[in-house]
Amino acid sequence: MNAITNRALLGSSPSARVKFRLETVGITISRYGLVAVLLLIGFLKFTAAEAVGIQPLIAHSPLMSWMYAVLGVRGVSGLIGTIEITVALLVALRPLSAVASFVGSLGCIVTFLLTTSFLLSTPGAVQWSYGLPVLGDAGQFLIKDVVLLGASFLTASEALGNLRS
Repeated sequence: MNAITNRALLGSSPSARVKFRLETVGITISRYGLVAVLLLIGFLKFTAAEAVGIQPLIAHSPLMSWMYAVLGVRGVSGLIGTIEITVALLVALRPLSAVASFVGSLGCIVTFLLTTSFLLSTPGAVQWSYGLPVLGDAGQFLIKDVVLLGASFLTASEALGNLRS
C-alpha cells in the first residue's frame, strides 16, 4: 500500500476500506496462487509421466501439435515446463517490479488461453448429453484453467495499474 492510497483510505467510509482490503487480499491470493500452480505443474513437466500425460492434449491441438515433430515428447514437455516456471517467477516479482509481473501475467494469459483451447480440440474433453455439455476426464482436468485465466487477467490489470509504483 502506498502513501497516496493510505491518505485516500483515511477519509473513506468503512465499506470502502473493507472493499479495498478484500481487493488486496484477493489479488494477493490470485497472484501467488498462480505462482504456486505454475511452479508445481512446471516442475512436473520434466518428468516422463507428465510428458506422456499431456501428449494427447498437445497432439490434438492445432496450435501446438507441430512441436512434437521438432522437439519430441520430452522436449515439448520440458519447453512448456520452462515457460511455466519462467512466467511464475516473473509474476512473483510484483513487490520488486510491476513491469516483470505484468509481463509474467501476460505469459500466464497466453498459457491458459492455450490450455483452455484444449477443451475444444481434445476428443472427449466435452461431450454432449441430453443437449448439455458434460466434461469428460480431460475436460475435468482442464476446466480449472478457466479460473486461472481469469486470475491471470486480474494480476495483469493490477500490475499494469501500478507500473510507476
